[in-house]
Amino acid sequence: MINTVALMGRLTADPELKHTSNGIAVVSFCIAVNRRFKDQQADFINCVAWRQTAEFICKYFGKGQMIALEGSIQTRNYTDRDGNKRNATEVLAENVSFCESKKSENHSQPTSSAAPAAATPSPGYSSGFSEDFEEITPDDDLPF
Repeated sequence: MINTVALMGRLTADPELKHTSNGIAVVSFCIAVNRRFKDQQADFINCVAWRQTAEFICKYFGKGQMIALEGSIQTRNYTDRDGNKRNATEVLAENVSFCESKKSENHSQPTSSAAPAAATPSPGYSSGFSEDFEEITPDDDLPF
């Protein structure tokens, strides 16, 4: 069985870090994902992240910012304050990534010397931006 989700969309609100009674970090957030081939239509997907992933999201992402995530769909049942049985379906975000350059972001990022590797390009072509790659000319020997 496979339960894998990959999404890219914009946060609909600033994420707010919370902690369980055991002190575990958690954040629930919603992202707007544009529908394919449909102008001005989006799906609003509820997501949740735990521990370091939750802390990372709250520290480096804000409302309107593009985010990419990998995770899985989970469903859970609970009873609300009025005693009604409810059901929730959400994406459990396990890996998150930046999707836009700092120049195009509309949310100011905190400046820190301890920024994660995904936030700043480093040697070894790790950022995924086109400027990180070099053109191979036809006369170069290819390694395969």
